[in-house]
Amino acid sequence: MNMPFRTPDVSAHEEFMDAKAAVTRLQEIYQTASKFLSKSFSDAITNGQPDARIRAFYPEIRFTTTSYAKTDSRLSFGHVAEPGSYSTTVTRPDLFENYLIQQIGLLITNHGVPVSIGVSSTEMPVHFAVANDASVSVPHDGSMDFTLRDNFDVPDLATTHDSIVNGNEFHYPDGSHPLAPFTAQRVDYSLARLSHYTATAAEHFQNHVLFTNYQFYVEEFEAYARQVLADPESGYTSFVGTGNIEITDPTSPMPAPAKLPQMPTYHLKRKGGGGITLVNIGVGPSNAKTATDHIAVLRPHAWLMVGHCAGLRNSQRLGDYVLAHAYLREDHVLDDDLPVWVPIPALAEIQIALETAVANVTELSGFELKRIMRTGTVATIDNRNWELREHSGPVQRLSQSRAIALDMESATIAANGFRFRVPYGTLLCVSDKPLHGELKLPGMASDFYKTQVASHLRIGIQAMEILREMPLERIHSRKLRSFEETAFL
Repeated sequence: MNMPFRTPDVSAHEEFMDAKAAVTRLQEIYQTASKFLSKSFSDAITNGQPDARIRAFYPEIRFTTTSYAKTDSRLSFGHVAEPGSYSTTVTRPDLFENYLIQQIGLLITNHGVPVSIGVSSTEMPVHFAVANDASVSVPHDGSMDFTLRDNFDVPDLATTHDSIVNGNEFHYPDGSHPLAPFTAQRVDYSLARLSHYTATAAEHFQNHVLFTNYQFYVEEFEAYARQVLADPESGYTSFVGTGNIEITDPTSPMPAPAKLPQMPTYHLKRKGGGGITLVNIGVGPSNAKTATDHIAVLRPHAWLMVGHCAGLRNSQRLGDYVLAHAYLREDHVLDDDLPVWVPIPALAEIQIALETAVANVTELSGFELKRIMRTGTVATIDNRNWELREHSGPVQRLSQSRAIALDMESATIAANGFRFRVPYGTLLCVSDKPLHGELKLPGMASDFYKTQVASHLRIGIQAMEILREMPLERIHSRKLRSFEETAFL
């Protein structure tokens, strides 16, 4: 005999023409579901296996239009392409409050019809429901006197996927088109992974994300954070380190954790998420993909790679900058999601911001800027010791592609930015020249690191501050949108 179900009481869908009211209703539904699951789970841990299956559901947004919208053709989001029914499941509407208000508001404004808010048919896994309750943790299977999945829903790969962003013609079971790029379970999965990999909560992530592949940049980032926190006119409000340690006083200590996470992450916060997050992804395309796979669900306004690279031209010097205008993708980690024949275009707004920042920090401009910066193709590979193999083949490909620099992360970050519709860019610093006998060996680069890291990081920060002043509609280029796109950014 099938086990009976126990679910929270829910009301029917409601229609809203006010975005804030719609998001408030999403928050109410989500809180009801998550608290119900959290309490039921705690009761089960204390009192033993429940006599019913415990189930709650994510809230959802539904939207139906019968006509084509006359929208501003300059906008790449905020509207649907054709008449039909659209929907998306939603998680953590508290975390995504500003984003949801903006996206729902644009949809209502551009189409003149209401959104419908209610309970979806997608089960909320107990793991995600209790994730924000510090008093509750989900034990491993086998440590309880009953099997968790017999009474509670667990993460389901059928609703945890990238089919929407990968353009796989995804539709929900009821036939509705996706309204947003990620399902609720996909978002919850990434929020959990972010906490694991970065040791900081998703609430601290800012809208502008810098990726680096060296710890030196973290040290400079903290020094810069303390400097701007001492200036009440800077607009920055706090600095968050690994382990969610948050300081507002620039003289406060930032104790190092006993064990660093895989991707140490730091947040220089500003009102409305307008600050900057720095993620040390380490070395390699796999780390770069992992980080961007999960940060993408936060819908950042832009992400940039600021790391070290091998210079491939004899005219380059250690410490020169490389502004990527194109990418040679030999990293392979995204081949199944984004084929290598897909071009990854440079985004004008990002390129201009980076070049402007280089000019400001170095106090060089025009033709003089060419003394310390090259623009061109950056090659990304998956073999750190590629030069130890027979390299006439790789060198020929690098030459044919007009590559000027080589690293192991930049093309991955740019390609995933393209895939996830997150504006991206790359500014690298030459730290060795393997084709010309200048290898990266201990001691050889000490002076270079000391003099260049601070300037390089300052350029990345200033580029983000330039982008912060741009309207979101301008940064999110139509180049990032495919034929059939979700209304939500």
